[in-house]
Amino acid sequence: MAYSEIRIIIGGLAHVPVLIFIASFIKGKFGIKTQEDKYNVVKEEPVKIVELINTVVKEGKAESLKALSNKLDNIEQKVNEVYENVKKKKKDN
Repeated sequence: MAYSEIRIIIGGLAHVPVLIFIASFIKGKFGIKTQEDKYNVVKEEPVKIVELINTVVKEGKAESLKALSNKLDNIEQKVNEVYENVKKKKKDN
């Protein structure tokens, strides 16, 4: 039995959505992830709680605490700078 050309064309067009679905499924399973997943940065507000109630602190300990506090502040500033740089690069892309 011979088929008309229109019937063959309609049959071919009916398979196009199936082929597109199969191609997108394969791409989803084996495709490369985008760079958006790599640059998820979460910024939390720093919490600084230092309470010295009825405590005697020696001068050496107090100086070391101040030095550590200054180092932590410097680290916090650098983290903020890196966060801003990443944010700018993300906007540029």
